[in-house]
Amino acid sequence: MIKTAQFVISNSDVAKCPAGTLPEYAFIGRSNVGKSSLINMLCNRKDLAKASAKPGKTLLINHFLINNSWFLVDLPGYGYASAGKSARERLRKMIEDYVLEREQLTSLFVLIDSRHEPQQIDLEFMEWLGENGVPFAIVFTKSDKLSPTRLRENMQVYRDKMLEVWEEMPPCFITSSEEKTGKDELVNYIESINESL
Repeated sequence: MIKTAQFVISNSDVAKCPAGTLPEYAFIGRSNVGKSSLINMLCNRKDLAKASAKPGKTLLINHFLINNSWFLVDLPGYGYASAGKSARERLRKMIEDYVLEREQLTSLFVLIDSRHEPQQIDLEFMEWLGENGVPFAIVFTKSDKLSPTRLRENMQVYRDKMLEVWEEMPPCFITSSEEKTGKDELVNYIESINESL
């Protein structure tokens, strides 16, 4: 259970992330995938992470200390089309530096909107993670917006698409911030990794 969650630091430079050896679990996804809402739901806080209807709100690496024992990290969204080219490039470099250089990064959670068919940008990002040996899990968001049948169909399409490239699927979670679906499963997964460390 997440008992305490406190904001620690925002920055754009991986070198300025918190010192120490606490494990970090980072959340990333395309703009408007529901990242802030999911983080707030997991932490039982309304506005820990700033949610916005306007995509591309998170432009920094945000660290939240959870239960004084691990960090939840809110990363900028990728593929935000209306940011200028130089801004997009800066975000891309910030994300790459964090993902590849941050030794405390224990697992990355890639958020995918469960309503959409597999998007090339997400598939390519996960392939890049695989090529670089970065452990990750997939978190499907907004499951409350679909009927159970449609959700199952969408998950199967995703699975089939990924297994064209991957030998097996990474861990997958189905969530809804509105209905608090998937909260226990995600927190338990993180805790099980913490215990194994």
